[in-house]
Amino acid sequence: MKKIFLLAAIAVVLSATQTFAQSAYKNSFGLGIDFGEGSTLVGPTYKHFFNGRDAVQADLLFGGDAVWLGGYYQYHQSFPDARSLKWYLGVGPQLAFVDDDYYDNSSTFVFVRPMVGLDFKVPGAPIGMSFDWRPMWQLNHDSDFEPARFGLSFRYTIN
Repeated sequence: MKKIFLLAAIAVVLSATQTFAQSAYKNSFGLGIDFGEGSTLVGPTYKHFFNGRDAVQADLLFGGDAVWLGGYYQYHQSFPDARSLKWYLGVGPQLAFVDDDYYDNSSTFVFVRPMVGLDFKVPGAPIGMSFDWRPMWQLNHDSDFEPARFGLSFRYTIN
């Protein structure tokens, strides 16, 4: 009887561990939205986890007569009682390639984008979502700072 109880306890622990391991993902791609003060930007986004904490994210966004290309490093940490929900801090460069037909000129703008946010993986489904605050520091063309910018992503996850 003790052996059966011990085997049952081990099976429960292993299945719980397996469930938590499945709530994480390694790669994801989907739709990214960058919004707030100024133009709303929309386009594909990709995220890759090197391990449970370190990830990179790439965005190719369109809006405001520009194409925006960004790459970010992110550090993630799980909440103790919600393994599918992680908070993260990140930073990275972003370039905006602007085609201004009205003034008949084109420009490239360089930004630094820090971010803090939440990343959620739906347990048992290949769906991930994230929301973050990501202010913009423009480094060229009369540098500027815009604190009221946010990001929202909906992704298909792949383990």
